[in-house]
Amino acid sequence: MARSKFLEPQDWTIPVPIAFGPGRLAEIGDRCRCLGIKRPMVVTDRGSHDLPFIGQLQGYLAQSGLRSGLFWDISPNPRDDEIGAGCAAFVAGDHDGIIAIGGGSAMDGGKAICLTVKSGVDLWAFEYEEPVPDVAPEFPALITIPTTAGTGAETASTAMVTHVGKGMKFCIWHPKCNPALALLDPELTLGLPPNLTAWTGADAMTHAIEAFLVPGFHPLCDGAALEGLSLVAKLLPVAVREPNNLEARSGMLVGSCLAGISFLKGLGLVHAISHMVGAEYDTQHGLTNAIILPVVLRFNLPGLDDKAIRMADAMGIEDRSVEGLVRAVDSMLDEIEIPSSLGEIGVPGDCAGRIARKAIQDSAAATNPRRATVAEISGLVATAISRAR
Repeated sequence: MARSKFLEPQDWTIPVPIAFGPGRLAEIGDRCRCLGIKRPMVVTDRGSHDLPFIGQLQGYLAQSGLRSGLFWDISPNPRDDEIGAGCAAFVAGDHDGIIAIGGGSAMDGGKAICLTVKSGVDLWAFEYEEPVPDVAPEFPALITIPTTAGTGAETASTAMVTHVGKGMKFCIWHPKCNPALALLDPELTLGLPPNLTAWTGADAMTHAIEAFLVPGFHPLCDGAALEGLSLVAKLLPVAVREPNNLEARSGMLVGSCLAGISFLKGLGLVHAISHMVGAEYDTQHGLTNAIILPVVLRFNLPGLDDKAIRMADAMGIEDRSVEGLVRAVDSMLDEIEIPSSLGEIGVPGDCAGRIARKAIQDSAAATNPRRATVAEISGLVATAISRAR
């Protein structure tokens, strides 16, 4: 039998250099040297700092003669004050590069530190809706290593950070602060518990669906979205049921990466709402997206029958109607044990109006395929808080 393509090392360069394949974490020392990194700071989140892959990574660095430090004070929804602490740790450790490893929060934290630690520019000057700061950028080399198959953050220059004073999440970025390398080793995802596998995988599905529904002609992103959606729909239930299935984990990591690339085109109201729920209630991002997704799909999809058909085809769904697609998404979320409502994860029923007023300001709301008023978004939030599948 021919060896699976998902188990063979692959190198890609769209949109940044990508090293994919089981066991490729062992290359990290050589990869750092090629990028001129001699004293990397490893950035991860609070939930990951004592997991085996951190010791494994630092062990490989030490074997290559590289001195590394570890900064792990990053919340599930990274905060601006944590980014300042990370910059201080970078300077105190005399580091010259960053390796961001973990889920989306770890990679967002690493990217935010990269933006600010040498540039001398305030973090919020990099907010996505603002003009790009007119400075000569000086950013440390950045390597991203996802340990979940969901975030898609490993190839992007953007990061989501919570503004503590405003209680809102904002997207920050600079076009020249791209990862120098995304290293995708599916072996690092084998230990992920079924619930986190489900939550992060549903995040990847949401990325692909929302990006594909963004108006406009972008065949590269649309192709990535549909292929990512196809892989996730086929392999996410397998990865949840069989957590040590390396081929399923590998395919999920590819699907997640493709979905992440696809949202260069934009996202939609699922993310606009989820960002603000996460900023206020510190909910897990992929789980929050998954709960909101069917509610927003029912709002967005009427009139988009052609796109519904293409997504249904990618997912292997026989009923290609709008309602058939939403039912299939709901069914898949049931299969991987996603709660039906935000209320089940601690979001109170009286926040809908406040969340809506914040969500409409999110950059993802601007690329939603259907314009929505604050009142309409409030209704979607209220439904997501109380609905039952």
